[in-house]
Amino acid sequence: MADERFEITWQPAIRKSDGPLYLAIADAIAADISEGRLSEGMRLPPQRVLAETLGIDFTTVSRAYNEARHRGLVEGRVGQGTYVKTRRLRTSRPPTGGLVDMSMNLPPLFDDPILAARLWADMAALQADHGLELLMRYQPPGGAPHNRAAGAAWLKPRLGDIPPERVLVCAGAQGALLAAIGNLAKAGEMICAETITYPGLRALAAHLGIRLQGLAMDREGLLPAAFEDLCSKETPKALYCNPTLHNPTTATLSLERRQAIVAIARRHGVAIIEDDAYGALPAAAPRPLAALAPDLVYYVGGLAKCLSPALRIAYLVVPDSRSSVRIEGAIRATVGMASPLAAAIAARWIEDGTADAVLAAIRGETAARQRIVAELLPAGVAQTNPHAFHAWLRLPSPWTRGELSARLQAAGISVVASDAFALGAPPEAVRLGLGAAANHAELRRSLLVITDLIGLSPAASSLVV
Repeated sequence: MADERFEITWQPAIRKSDGPLYLAIADAIAADISEGRLSEGMRLPPQRVLAETLGIDFTTVSRAYNEARHRGLVEGRVGQGTYVKTRRLRTSRPPTGGLVDMSMNLPPLFDDPILAARLWADMAALQADHGLELLMRYQPPGGAPHNRAAGAAWLKPRLGDIPPERVLVCAGAQGALLAAIGNLAKAGEMICAETITYPGLRALAAHLGIRLQGLAMDREGLLPAAFEDLCSKETPKALYCNPTLHNPTTATLSLERRQAIVAIARRHGVAIIEDDAYGALPAAAPRPLAALAPDLVYYVGGLAKCLSPALRIAYLVVPDSRSSVRIEGAIRATVGMASPLAAAIAARWIEDGTADAVLAAIRGETAARQRIVAELLPAGVAQTNPHAFHAWLRLPSPWTRGELSARLQAAGISVVASDAFALGAPPEAVRLGLGAAANHAELRRSLLVITDLIGLSPAASSLVV
């Protein structure tokens, strides 16, 4: 009888077309907590009352409350009812004055409180799934079978069906590269790469004493003829490349170039390390090298750019079981294992669809920021791609990368000069990270400063007296 006299103080905004009703109610709870409509300690309506109010089955509401409890959003109190447990989530950063650190290449923040609440709820739900074992036990160097299977599922749209035994869970892309490169080359031996390449590769090669040889590129990426020429004269142990949304130039290799590179590598017996950090961002991209030559390619699929930089998880797909054993040994000898907690979070996000939702949100926000770039930066100066959240700024003469970087630093904007990427003579260019700005207004203000500055001559913009 008490339920019948209960005055309902909260009602979820749902539609019966929103999919399973119990999930829609749980999502509404998460969203209203995020937006502050449900505050900590607030009592939810009794299940039977809410069912009658919404005109749905009692079991549906019961299942929804259980789902919300599983996500860590609410708690049941014996004899009292169900109460909100989660604090309000903050989904945006405080204002920074409009000028940002564009040296970091981060995925942009998306504005979706429901999805943000879902991310945190999934993390809270790990306790129910794994208990204390997750926190108090080591896992195999290559990752637990469950997490390897999640990695295979995440990569399936790009690589097709992969046996989980060929997927290793690594401590970020850098950890995967360390294991792969250490397995393929020794100190003094050579690895080749695009002449403009990922700074992390340069750091690893220097640390391991491995020689790096740059290969010529054009605006479409690595030139197969340069790779062929090197292989005819030298014996590189591997080719490292970043074929999709190349960092920093955003170039994407065509399928024809990919096929040519695979054919050259096969002919000369050269292994390929494919760093596909940005491969998930385009809705459609040419097939990865690992899909064209799975027996030849060590494929690195990191989550930092397409899901969350905080996870520090990457999936390394190796050619065969023998390679897997060797790479596991390298992981054991260097980092021991990837964080089991981060791997479990990644697996849950992948399995319940949260990862796909985040990827879609990042794609949408990236496209919006690229429209701002197209509007504000001078035509022909910025080399970029609608799916990338970075841009390669080729400087008009007489600007040099050093002068522009210094002037921008004085204006409160950090960029990365081409020196950080170059294996040969650095071009007059800088990389802009578009994801660091907290919002579109900050990005606009920063890009306007850059546009105004390069519109002047270096001498005219100097404040030196």
